[in-house]
Amino acid sequence: MPEKPKLASKAAAISRKHAAERGALIPVLQELQEEEGYLKPESLAEVSEQLKIPLSSIYGVATFYAQFRLEQPGKNIIQICSGTACHVKGSKKVLEEFEKELGIKAGETTQDKKFTLLSVRCFGACALGPIIKVNDDIYSSVAAGQAKGIIAKYGDKK
Repeated sequence: MPEKPKLASKAAAISRKHAAERGALIPVLQELQEEEGYLKPESLAEVSEQLKIPLSSIYGVATFYAQFRLEQPGKNIIQICSGTACHVKGSKKVLEEFEKELGIKAGETTQDKKFTLLSVRCFGACALGPIIKVNDDIYSSVAAGQAKGIIAKYGDKK
């Protein structure tokens, strides 16, 4: 029987790097998602093998924490705060306008994979709301009417 090839993937390398750490799974998943953009099924299988953790347990952790993505996100990730202060200041209308302009709902990705739209709990800058984050850029005091211009800045969807 042929010898199994050595794993040379990012998932295997990241898993080996953290293997000796107690509670290594979450740091492994965080680093893996940072490297690959999301948690690919084949990468999770390699993590399972490397860390000797059942795949079902890994999926349990990956689906429990909102920070982990099991589907490929769009090139640009738009996060709209829905925390109490931002909600009171109109973030619901901002979210609705982004949904209308992109043709998707929160939690979805456009078919062309340019944008993923997320409703998130709080960025911790409540006095500046409504807050949105596009990739690493933060926008404060956003009004619904700004959605089209912000989208255009990152690759007009329409």
